[in-house]
Amino acid sequence: MIIQFNTDNNISGNERLAEYIDTLLTDGLSRFNAHITRLEVHLTDENGKKEGQNDKRCMLEARVEGLQPIAVTNHDNTIEQAVNGALDKLKASLDSVLGRLKKY
Repeated sequence: MIIQFNTDNNISGNERLAEYIDTLLTDGLSRFNAHITRLEVHLTDENGKKEGQNDKRCMLEARVEGLQPIAVTNHDNTIEQAVNGALDKLKASLDSVLGRLKKY
């Protein structure tokens, strides 16, 4: 599984953040490794320099072999919380989509 990491101008996409998210996603999606060919991570701070509630956004897009991409978005107060929320949503979506395929 290839993980592509993207940030906007308001989030410093340093190597430490990329490694943390890479490890979190690799571990969290390990049971789907055979199905996911690429995972795109998009992090944005929607308020920029201003303070605000739920202004950090994480969008995960999983490219699943033989299917349309599956995308989920989560807003939260910190990048870590936004990524964890998006990861939970992606796992639920993958369970649903891949579970339907197993039935047929």
